[in-house]
Amino acid sequence: MNSRIFVACMAIALAAGSVAARAQSSVPVKYSSAELKQQKQEARTQKQYEALAKYFRSRQQDFEQQAQVEKAEWEQLSQNVSGSAAKYPRPVDAAKNRYEYLTNKAQQMSQEAALYESQEAAHNESLAANAK
Repeated sequence: MNSRIFVACMAIALAAGSVAARAQSSVPVKYSSAELKQQKQEARTQKQYEALAKYFRSRQQDFEQQAQVEKAEWEQLSQNVSGSAAKYPRPVDAAKNRYEYLTNKAQQMSQEAALYESQEAAHNESLAANAK
């Protein structure tokens, strides 16, 4: 019981830290899929590429934080897989699946951020070459 309370307190602390970090940054909390699609299509300047890269890095960090909470729950639940917890779908399996999903999403966000960071760098290089 104490470990569940500990996991819940960790989740609240991580969420509070995430909210505080977002309040300090200029990156919006979350774009709708239509807004994100539009921004991706319209990205042509350094600022637009930078904004998209920051957005995806922010989302990556969010998914990584959520994955760490799920990993802690998965480890805690894996200590007891007998009795009613042994019936499928076991809570430990659900926690593992959530952890793997969140880790995968964090990796996807990292790849998107790297793409826009490289486009930003290429845009900067082309501007420097044109200035010469």
